[in-house]
Amino acid sequence: MAELAFPVVIAEVSWVTMGMIDTLMIGRISAIAIGAVSIGSSIVIFSGLLGMGILFGLDYLISKMFGAGDLDDCHHSLVQGVYISLISAVILTAVTYSVIFLLPDSGIQPEVAVMAVAYMKPTVFTIIPLLLYTTARRYLQARSIVKPITVILIIANSINALTNWILIFGHWGAPRMEAVGAGYATLISMSFMACGLILYIIYVEQREHTGLFHTSFKIDFKRIREIISLGLPVALQLGFEVGAFTLATLLAGFLDASSLAAHHIVLKVASFTFMVPLGMANAGAVRIGQAIGRKDGPGAIRSGRTALIFSSVFMATAGLVFILLPYAIMRSFTIDNTVIGIGTSLLAVAAFFQLFDGIQVTGSGNLRGLGDTRKPMIFNFIGHWILGIPVGYILCFNYNGGIWGLWIGLCIGLVFVSVGMLHYWLRYEKKLAVGIVQREQLLS
Repeated sequence: MAELAFPVVIAEVSWVTMGMIDTLMIGRISAIAIGAVSIGSSIVIFSGLLGMGILFGLDYLISKMFGAGDLDDCHHSLVQGVYISLISAVILTAVTYSVIFLLPDSGIQPEVAVMAVAYMKPTVFTIIPLLLYTTARRYLQARSIVKPITVILIIANSINALTNWILIFGHWGAPRMEAVGAGYATLISMSFMACGLILYIIYVEQREHTGLFHTSFKIDFKRIREIISLGLPVALQLGFEVGAFTLATLLAGFLDASSLAAHHIVLKVASFTFMVPLGMANAGAVRIGQAIGRKDGPGAIRSGRTALIFSSVFMATAGLVFILLPYAIMRSFTIDNTVIGIGTSLLAVAAFFQLFDGIQVTGSGNLRGLGDTRKPMIFNFIGHWILGIPVGYILCFNYNGGIWGLWIGLCIGLVFVSVGMLHYWLRYEKKLAVGIVQREQLLS
């Protein structure tokens, strides 16, 4: 697990570090700039994750067939995944771009909305390279090829940091673009990520001659339906989960600029720690899928348990750090004392839900490795949209709880989802223990 998970975790951490670097640099501009990037990036990320979720169906299909030794089928899924990513990217980019023109009339503070619109105009085009990168990554990851993903993401982070520094502050003769510069930096680094992984797949094929170039490039609607049937529930799951946090960010936009800025910073910090169990979830899904392909029930159980234990230990430690060092964490992002004061109290809420957040995402990954993508979708809908958001809204606006009320609601949703994911994983363990490894039997 460590050999596969460690590079994946580094890749996930590198992924979210891009957003943290944007926040660190934008935080030196103003609280309004932080709020604008928060709202703009939340909308774009939400759209991108919907497309990414559909492609997560490749995890089960490719890892299972790789475990069974059928590389031709893995290549076939890759080709169909590229078609899905291109079509989805065009649609999502068009829809997200249209949202830009709605922001000025949304009721968000006018100065924040204007800057958010400017930031989103270049950032919205990151969806196309993001989905191509996701397809390439699912293919490599399902085959346990993870080090190149990590290397490319680390390089992309360096490109993003340098480009941010140049464009946000106007160094090396470039114009001072502030939030807009952060948007262009994201687009440049994301394009590098997509090109890097695609070129690496071509390089591997030329070196190993596994038959990728002999795969049929015709559209296979049956395989596309199979990928979408597995991935659509994941897309909806991500939509429910990330959509809840996106809506919370938009609702925070109706509060003062300091509350919105504090919300954005703490959310970025929580997202940073979240990447570790997310990496474990991806590794667990791959190893479980490969075990199912080998018809190895005990191996699938060991993989799932290991992922859950790793995630739980890390997130419990992260929560402790949030409690012990809240001021130091906030001071790293901003010098605004009001934002720091609000953020330190939000970190206490984030500390409480760290363990539950780790369990829910790793449990979802374990179920995805078994080919069950529907239960995580259902529990995320109930947890976040029936419980979390309504409770958060009531506490925030009806009981004057402010930004803290929103975060308590988000916390309630995560606790509910984590209990559900753990419950169903333990149920599947019993079936795997008696050697039932066929997907149809396992999910019945």
